[in-house]
Amino acid sequence: FFVLCSAILSSYLLGERLNLLGKLGCMLSLVGSTVMVIHAPEDEEVTTLDEMSSKLKEPGFLAYAAILLAVCFLLIFYLSPRYGQSNILIYLTICSIIGAFSVSSVKGLGIAIKGFFAGRPVLQHPLTWILVIILVASITTQINYLNKSLDIFNTSLVFPIYYVLFTTIVITTSIILFKEWVSMTVVDIIGTVCGFLTIILGVFLLHAFKDMDVSLGNLPQVLQSGQQAPVTRDDKNILIEVDNASITPEDKPKVLTIYT
Repeated sequence: FFVLCSAILSSYLLGERLNLLGKLGCMLSLVGSTVMVIHAPEDEEVTTLDEMSSKLKEPGFLAYAAILLAVCFLLIFYLSPRYGQSNILIYLTICSIIGAFSVSSVKGLGIAIKGFFAGRPVLQHPLTWILVIILVASITTQINYLNKSLDIFNTSLVFPIYYVLFTTIVITTSIILFKEWVSMTVVDIIGTVCGFLTIILGVFLLHAFKDMDVSLGNLPQVLQSGQQAPVTRDDKNILIEVDNASITPEDKPKVLTIYT
């Protein structure tokens, strides 16, 4: 619901216009979220840090976490310096993979906080401080690479792609860590997948076409003319056009060819 709430609040508080496709995207996101909630599996109850520690030590989750870390290190140290400036998926995949560790840490710290108010010695448990360190490191890394992505690429592309990647990896992590697939029927699996795909479509419509002037009033004219709706360009595109327009043919580099 974060994407939906941010779109509605920006429309009312910041004066940003929500066009017809944006409203349709909000409706699809709401429908998809409702379907996912209806078919969502019940989490396996974990009430103590010892139970959380046993979950984290299971071979399946350890193998999954090792794969995530290997992919993350490959992206950070090899692919990011070479392709990070041109490929939008590099930085966002790093943020999404790290997000799996941050969400798992938050769940563990939530258990620790409940145990603290219940009078349990959670501060003496080493898992508490391990989760704090992982949470701080993961959030710092996420913010760093998300800001890098926002500095280079269009915001209307960054947030939908990041939302889809982040949600996919977090759901997969939760299923593997808490074994949520055990209580899921075939109907629940299909409903969850369909709901998630509906959310993806809604987010795509909400952000990809947010600069287009599409409404119920001008929709028939747009369909009859077969032309694209007017697009409001952002400052980044305007600056690029101004820079390109300032280059005259005389200023363009010339190539001298020598024939022998």
